[in-house]
Amino acid sequence: MKVGLINWAGSYLTSECCGDGVTVLGNSLGKKQTWELQVTMKQGKQTVVELLGHQGRYLVVDPDGSVRCGKPASVQQSQFLLELHGSGKWTLQLLDSKKYLESDGEDVFCVSRSPSPYQKWLPQLAMHVHIVLYNATHQCYARADADLDRVWVDTPVPYLEECGFVLRFRNGMYHLETSSHKFVSRAEKLAKKPSAQTAFNLNLKPRCLAFLSDQDGCVLYPQGKRGRLCLGDNPKEEEEWFVIKRCPQWVSLKTKAKRYVSIIYMEVYAGSDKVTPKSVFHYEFDPETNAVQLKTVNNHYLAQRKFKSIVANGRRMEPETNFRALWHYGKIFLQAFNGRYLGTMPVGLVVASAMHPGPGEAFGVRLANRSFLVLRGRYGYVGSSACHDVLQCNLLDPDCIELLPCKPGIYHFQAHGRSFWSLSSDGTFRTWGKFALNFCLEIQGSNILAVLAPNGYYMRGDRSGTLLADSEEVTSECLWEF
Repeated sequence: MKVGLINWAGSYLTSECCGDGVTVLGNSLGKKQTWELQVTMKQGKQTVVELLGHQGRYLVVDPDGSVRCGKPASVQQSQFLLELHGSGKWTLQLLDSKKYLESDGEDVFCVSRSPSPYQKWLPQLAMHVHIVLYNATHQCYARADADLDRVWVDTPVPYLEECGFVLRFRNGMYHLETSSHKFVSRAEKLAKKPSAQTAFNLNLKPRCLAFLSDQDGCVLYPQGKRGRLCLGDNPKEEEEWFVIKRCPQWVSLKTKAKRYVSIIYMEVYAGSDKVTPKSVFHYEFDPETNAVQLKTVNNHYLAQRKFKSIVANGRRMEPETNFRALWHYGKIFLQAFNGRYLGTMPVGLVVASAMHPGPGEAFGVRLANRSFLVLRGRYGYVGSSACHDVLQCNLLDPDCIELLPCKPGIYHFQAHGRSFWSLSSDGTFRTWGKFALNFCLEIQGSNILAVLAPNGYYMRGDRSGTLLADSEEVTSECLWEF
C-alpha cells in the first residue's frame, strides 16, 4: 500500500532527491511524497511497519533522533508501531526507543516519547482514484443505485459499472463519487454536488483496509437485509471495514457479424446481439509474459482445448488459458496456446483455427464497466486547468472523461459540460469542441491503456504538463492508468 503522509501544518513528508534528506516541504502528493507501507509484524491489534521511499530507501532514525532515508543498520532504526486515531490520523512510534515521528513544520525528527498533535500524520492513499469497495464481512462489493439514490453492498462480482467509485481527496477529507457522478452523503440519499455533507474521514490501515466516518464519529456500513450503505454507530463484526481495490477492467468482445462473444454451458459462442453478464470478461494481463487471460463472472477462464475449441472451464495456472493480444485500431486479435487465432464458425462457435489474422479474427473491444475514464500518467492526472486553455497531464484532481461508444473499439471523448474533446494542429487538446472525434483505446496491461488520437498519433503526457498527441509509437509517456 502506498500513501502520502500529511503533517499538522498540511505539508507532506518528503524524501528529497538530492542526498538522504527528509523534510515536510512538499505541498502535494507527488513521487517524492509517496511512501510504500511495508508490514513487518503484528502485535495483537497493533501493526509494525517500515516506510520505503521512491528511491528504494527506507525511512531511518539515527541515535540522535534525526531522520533520513537510507539502508538501516538494524531493524531498530526503521520499524515503527502504527497507531490509528479516531480522526483517521496516524502516529508512528519507533519500536525500539518508543519515540514518535514528528515535524516542526520544516524538519522531521524522532525525539519525544510524549504524544502531541505535532506527531499525528494524515494518510492520503496514493493509488489511482477509480476504485471498488469490497466488504469482507458481507463478501460483496458496493454498488450505487442511481434510480433510488442509494448505495447497496450486494454484488459478489464487480463487473457492473455501478460498482466503480471515484475517491476524491479535498482539504484533508474524502468524497466518494459514484459512476453517475453523484456523491455519498451523510443524508439518506446521494447528493448531486460535493459539500460538507459529503466529506468523510478515511480511517485507513495496511492492506488498503478502510472505513469512512463523519465528524460525529458515525461510520458508513451495510445495514438491513439488502445491505444499504448508510451512517450508523453500531457496526458488528468489523463490517464497517472495506478493502479498497482498483476498479477492474471488464470487457466485451464483438465479432464482425456484430455478435457478442458469450458463454453457453461452458461453450463459447458469438451469438448474442446485446451485452449480458455471460458476455463480459475480466481482462487480466501478465506483465512478465505479456499473456492475456479472460475470466468470466463465474471465475472460469477461457481456455483452448482439443480440436481447436475454446471452452470456459480453465483455471488460472493452466497455460491453455494464456492468449497473445494484437491490437489494431481499437480491435483485438487473440492468438491461442496452439498458435492459431480466434475466430467464429458459421454457427457462431468460437475456435482457434486461423493461421493468420484477418477481418474474421478481429474482435471489437468495449469497456463493459466504464462509461468514463480517469487517466493518470507519469506526471499526474489528465484534466482541465484554470491556468491553461489546453488539457494538462500533471493534475492532482482529475477530470472524468465521458465515453461515448461509436464503432467497436472506438469512442468519442466528452467533457463534463457535454462538449467534445477537440484536437489542434499542434497536437494539443481542448474541451470545447462542437464535433465528436474518434479515439481508439488499446489495453496495454492491468488497468493500463494507450490512446490513439484522431490524427493517427498516440496521446502522451509531456514533462511540461501539456497533453499531446504526437507519438508514432507507444512509449512510457503514452501509457495511462485508468
